[in-house]
Amino acid sequence: MQTVDKAVELLGYFSQRQPEWGLSDLARATGFDKASTRRLLLALIKHAYIEQNSTSKAYRLGPGVIRLARIRESSTPLDAIIQPLLESLVEETGETAHFALLSGNTMSTVGIADSPKSNRINFVLGEEAPLHVTASGIVTLAFAGEEVAEPFINAGLDRFTKYTVTNAKRLRALLSSVRKLGYFINKEMYEEGVCSVAAPVFASGAPAIGAIAVAAPTSRFDKRRQQAIRTATVKAADRASVGLGADGEKTH
Repeated sequence: MQTVDKAVELLGYFSQRQPEWGLSDLARATGFDKASTRRLLLALIKHAYIEQNSTSKAYRLGPGVIRLARIRESSTPLDAIIQPLLESLVEETGETAHFALLSGNTMSTVGIADSPKSNRINFVLGEEAPLHVTASGIVTLAFAGEEVAEPFINAGLDRFTKYTVTNAKRLRALLSSVRKLGYFINKEMYEEGVCSVAAPVFASGAPAIGAIAVAAPTSRFDKRRQQAIRTATVKAADRASVGLGADGEKTH
């Protein structure tokens, strides 16, 4: 693996749930040896993408990441476009809505609007999940193109619940079906007791960049609710795509 690849992979281990890492713990998590991990961290510190907590000596994301995020947001204002749609979805469905972006072989949660219910599905900003186990991942995999889907499928499909699709042929057939429907309903493929509906989001001139989804406990996910949530989710994803310049390229 090239040094740049390793550095980018290392950055991906920092999240809202795990904002700081000690050197030894980060080396174990990444699978890199301790000396290599330290060299990568020092290089990232040099460019302000990582900084070291002066008290705990743990490593955390630095101001360089914030600068890039602000540039990204100013050129493609995802939050301004997506967040109102997520909040409207919560009002309409009563369930948690979220937006996830394609990030390598995972989906990364970048927008959340929580359900007001006490019994709800919770997400964490920056949390990542494999592409083949969430509704967001399945629809993005279906519409991101074969150059994304095939390498992921051929690398092997881990099982998370008894409902996870781990057979490559079955997953390809599922993706073909999703392309025709334009959405996907996930029933406990990643976590038992959790169901969700997702539809792809496109940017101008690009394949799917991510997906908008609504997640609910299985106990509230009957057929009538599925249909209502599906309709609202597809509509929100279409609006997001238009907002990101994909007018005329939508799937619905």
